[in-house]
Amino acid sequence: MFKAFQDLIYASGFVQLTAGQLVMWLIAFVLMYLAIKKEYEPLLLLPIAFGVMVVNLPITHLMEPNEGLIWRFYHYGVEWEVIPPLIFLGLGALTDFGPVIANPKTLLLGGGAQGGVFVAYFVALLLGFNLDEAASIAIIGGADGPTTIYLASKLSPQLLGPVAVAAYSYMALVPIVQPPIMKLLTTEAERKIVMRKQRPVSKLEKIVFPVVTAIVIMLLVPASAALMAMFMLGNLFKESGVVGRLTNTAQNELMNIVTILLGISVGATMTAEVFLQPTIITIFILGLIAFIVATATGIMLAKFMNLFLKEKINPLIGAAGVSAVPMAARVAHKVGLEANRQNYLLMHAMGPNVAGVIGTLVAASILLTFLK
Repeated sequence: MFKAFQDLIYASGFVQLTAGQLVMWLIAFVLMYLAIKKEYEPLLLLPIAFGVMVVNLPITHLMEPNEGLIWRFYHYGVEWEVIPPLIFLGLGALTDFGPVIANPKTLLLGGGAQGGVFVAYFVALLLGFNLDEAASIAIIGGADGPTTIYLASKLSPQLLGPVAVAAYSYMALVPIVQPPIMKLLTTEAERKIVMRKQRPVSKLEKIVFPVVTAIVIMLLVPASAALMAMFMLGNLFKESGVVGRLTNTAQNELMNIVTILLGISVGATMTAEVFLQPTIITIFILGLIAFIVATATGIMLAKFMNLFLKEKINPLIGAAGVSAVPMAARVAHKVGLEANRQNYLLMHAMGPNVAGVIGTLVAASILLTFLK
């Protein structure tokens, strides 16, 4: 009887637990706390945290190639490039490009904020990362989780977990990280600039926009096709007004399912052997640098544009050029409101905010074009 009990103990995972796995449990519990208590990007951070926990349980084989359940999610969903495009289908169905159409100048601000991506890319190279790893780290600066995951899965799968967690962490920390930068780079007079109410955008314009944008960008940067096609298809569903069932499915059921699968798959790549390396801290620092520079370049581009514009724009909306939708737009609005109680910047900031999604996607596609 004692031998049978002894055999059961030795066959369990308890005797095979390592210190590294226990550390990863702690990291998983911290991520769960941030998702549940602080509500930091909970829709993805919570399944990521659970994925981190279960993959660091010994002999569960959840990520065993050709055998593990989560390996199948990861292999067929992420490696086969199915889940990220489906996420973009849902994002497109949730996105309103009206502010961009009403004020096309905001497209430039969405592109300008990608400066952080390329600055971080060259810094990462200087620190010894290879070309693929540097690109996967740099794209964190766009603050677009699905794009970060998509690029990292193609270029540096071994870094997928850390860069994904970094990207979603900085998206959640937008209200903390961005305001000091915004106030440092703008004067009080600039923050008080009141922008004129946007013109109404017709239904026809909203229908034409995703079609034309898909054609132009996919011709310019073919590597963007997988994500751009699904993003604009989702938006066309929404704006056409004739496929309500498809729009609702893309916004809700489909989006929720693929978010669960993506989150737990990404979390399950974070084994103790992969995550507990000195380079991981460097990745988080570089991601923060990319995000800070992206915020700064968006603001500085807006200030530069004001040198030539008769009707000035509030430079704060340039900070919304990062892709953290709609958090970055809300932060720009809040900072503007602190300077001028009559200043309503939310819809103006949504222009560069949704343009930033396109900008980050294009930046990732350019990196992919040159590196694959």
